[in-house]
Amino acid sequence: MGDNGPARSIRDLLRSLAVFDTELPEFDVDAAPSDPVALFVEWLTSAVKAGVREPHAMSLATADAAGRPSSRVLICKDLEADGTWFFATSAGSRKGRELARNPYAALCFHWPEQGRQVRVRGVVVPAGAERSAADFLARSPGARADALTGRQSQVLDDPSDLDDALRTAHAEIEADPGVVAPGWTLYGVRADDVEFWQADRDRRHTRLRYTRQESGWARHRLWP
Repeated sequence: MGDNGPARSIRDLLRSLAVFDTELPEFDVDAAPSDPVALFVEWLTSAVKAGVREPHAMSLATADAAGRPSSRVLICKDLEADGTWFFATSAGSRKGRELARNPYAALCFHWPEQGRQVRVRGVVVPAGAERSAADFLARSPGARADALTGRQSQVLDDPSDLDDALRTAHAEIEADPGVVAPGWTLYGVRADDVEFWQADRDRRHTRLRYTRQESGWARHRLWP
């Protein structure tokens, strides 16, 4: 089909899509708090009030021992004042295995309705058995049953195998409501740096990066 084929159609479609086609909030860097956690709470609260869908969803990027990255979207479970963001997964999952070999990760929150991103990068540390168990037991029965199957990311040859495994897991939960999936882990990303990105229609994007120092946080405005 040459230049009139599907590739061109997709390219034209992508270029035709609007970007930042909404009213965007302002970001006064000079008025920003001295630490990134306070600013994150401000932005998250604003996103919730603005009706942003699933504002607690974030991408998590990890890398294997060879440095090959992988990413996925999951839910932020908690945030502590020292600059640690939390998520949970099975230690036997792909991300769990990669973190065991390379305990660093990057997070990204994207709130397109407001033209905002928050990027977090740092070392990842398990939160411990007690907090991990509490996180697991706070999940819905369906989410707990899914985790109890213990086969995330493995090849599924027959969908009926999944149905059977879920029935078994639900029965296990009914028999023992306090059961916790082996290897379920709450992980904390202790940020080395956090960047706040505010879009601008004229591409004069505002970027503010916080970098952890021994005495606190250093702040730097970045070029767009």
